[in-house]
Amino acid sequence: MAKHITDYDVERIVEILDGWRDKLTWKALCDACSPVIGTKPSRQTLLKFSRITMAYDVCKIRLKEHAPVCTPPSMRVAVERINRLEQENERLKRENLGLLQQFVVWQYNTCARGLSEHDLNKALPSIDRGKTD
Repeated sequence: MAKHITDYDVERIVEILDGWRDKLTWKALCDACSPVIGTKPSRQTLLKFSRITMAYDVCKIRLKEHAPVCTPPSMRVAVERINRLEQENERLKRENLGLLQQFVVWQYNTCARGLSEHDLNKALPSIDRGKTD
């Protein structure tokens, strides 16, 4: 039976895409995932996760826009790190925008059902699991 991809695996795959430098194909990504998550996922499996498909699309755009840059060997590590962090930042901005849009939908639905801000800010109930101090 195939291993299910967890949220942790999705995060690791997205990190792979943040640092991707070569020609990007779904097959190459599936091959790169194998040592990281312990199994080789199919393209269809990866397509089920919106974070992965969004990161894939952003990576494809980045690779088209940025031609290889000649840098001195001493600067190569720093340039790669900066590029990876910039790509991660761009991906996180897109994810944040998606979460903000989801929040607006939730906000509308709570108002439509008559929930107040006070109701939404109530503390979670404490759980008594029979532990003694």
